[in-house]
Amino acid sequence: MWTLARAGGELDLNSSYAYLMMARDFASTCRVAFADDQVVGYTLGYRPPERPSHLFVWQVAVRDDQRGRGVARRMIGHLLNTTDGVDALEATVEETNAASRALFASIARQHDAKMTWSEGIPSDHFPDGHASEPMLRIAPLR
Repeated sequence: MWTLARAGGELDLNSSYAYLMMARDFASTCRVAFADDQVVGYTLGYRPPERPSHLFVWQVAVRDDQRGRGVARRMIGHLLNTTDGVDALEATVEETNAASRALFASIARQHDAKMTWSEGIPSDHFPDGHASEPMLRIAPLR
């Protein structure tokens, strides 16, 4: 996952340790996509302790040559279909990330759910000049 995030260049690259911990400690809310025995995508998520009926999608990546094939949508769909008790999906997405915004809008349509936006994490909370990350919520999931 770390290699895929680094190769893509668009994502905030976390430490390799962070990806290993997510895979180990949150395996039930993460997915990896394979093609020809190679990792071509992943979705990292978790259930926030204060909102256990929500699934927060932290990061989604798909290898360049696999984009446009529905890999991300299928990973998130599988995650929602196999995780009991989830009635809302959450994520933070920069305003300039059109691909992710389109992905989540399609998931909302697929589930006949409403997608709402809130402030999320404002840019002045980041110590490194990072852009704001508005929070989306898709609910209710059916």
